[in-house]
Amino acid sequence: MKNILSACIIGASIIVFGCLLKSGMDHFTDKNRVVTVKGLSEQEVPADLVTWTLSVYETGNDLPALYDKMIATNGKVTAFLKNNGIEQEEISITPPDVDDRISNRYSNEYIPFNYKLTTRISVRSKNVSLVRSIIDRQGELIRQGIALGGYNPISYEYTGFQEMKPKMLEEAIANARESAEQFAKNSGSRIGRIITADQGQFSITESDERPDVKKIRVVSTVKYALKN
Repeated sequence: MKNILSACIIGASIIVFGCLLKSGMDHFTDKNRVVTVKGLSEQEVPADLVTWTLSVYETGNDLPALYDKMIATNGKVTAFLKNNGIEQEEISITPPDVDDRISNRYSNEYIPFNYKLTTRISVRSKNVSLVRSIIDRQGELIRQGIALGGYNPISYEYTGFQEMKPKMLEEAIANARESAEQFAKNSGSRIGRIITADQGQFSITESDERPDVKKIRVVSTVKYALKN
């Protein structure tokens, strides 16, 4: 009886050890079977902030009189903007930049005036559509005899990015999981837990057709375990 009991104990131990060994091998095998996928989320949104800078200049030989003329010109531009719906707090004006053209010239070429004063009048507004309509009518300033510089930059921004970031991350990760499930199905497996996840970097670029429309994009990288 003792021999039979000992044999049963040994047999049971071998069976348990075999099950544990198989489980360990399966776990080790599954642990090394992974799939890495990328998920994309992309949206186009209208810009909600615009900055438009106008360069205005005056030329002459009498610097004090020229300064007074520049102040009057700035007043005309400001009036034009306010009459078209821009608020005073949305307008900023830089001090005039003085260019002494005769003192700074590099040749003996005749220069009909000594000084050139330039100021930059900026509009920064959340009313993007209004500013765009005024930009299209800036030729009205030229009709008033106001000389505009050749470089009047316009920049558009989207400030609501932080509010939409969580939803876009969720969408990108869901897109990654869908790709992982399809891969697992094709390989006769099923996906397990997430091993690593990288939310990726957000990029904000202009739309191909309209600079006042922003394209927001994020690519998330997720690594899943695969199971039989």
